[in-house]
Amino acid sequence: MRTYVAKPEAALADRKWWVLDAKGQPLGRLASLAAHLLRGKHKASFTPHVDTGDFVIVVNAAEIVVTGDKPNAKKYYRHSGHPGGMSTETFSQLIVRRPEVPVEKAVKGMLPKNKLARQMIKKLKVYASAEHPHAAQQPELRKLEGQA
Repeated sequence: MRTYVAKPEAALADRKWWVLDAKGQPLGRLASLAAHLLRGKHKASFTPHVDTGDFVIVVNAAEIVVTGDKPNAKKYYRHSGHPGGMSTETFSQLIVRRPEVPVEKAVKGMLPKNKLARQMIKKLKVYASAEHPHAAQQPELRKLEGQA
């Protein structure tokens, strides 16, 4: 029996859209499911060097939770490029200012570090509230384990 290798053209044809509701969900569990779907590991046609993944819409990103002391201890860094231009923000500060960023950074960190991952992260759409402009794509709601 020969091993199946997906072709990039065939992978484009069977892409689905998924909606993940982040309300009350742990950041890491949501991010790992999103990365799994973006990568296409849930499909029988998964091929590591081809983007066989689906589109993922994350709604209610402002209501995601982290456990323990992480709201104050978890830090996000960015640099302006100038000397002394390092900026630091905690999770609780960043979730107020830009609620999409913690989810995007968590998912991006779970993808491989290559050109293919930069292509996959473009299929992730994160929104702070429950509304999203992708109703025309008829996305399916995907529940996390333990979600009612």
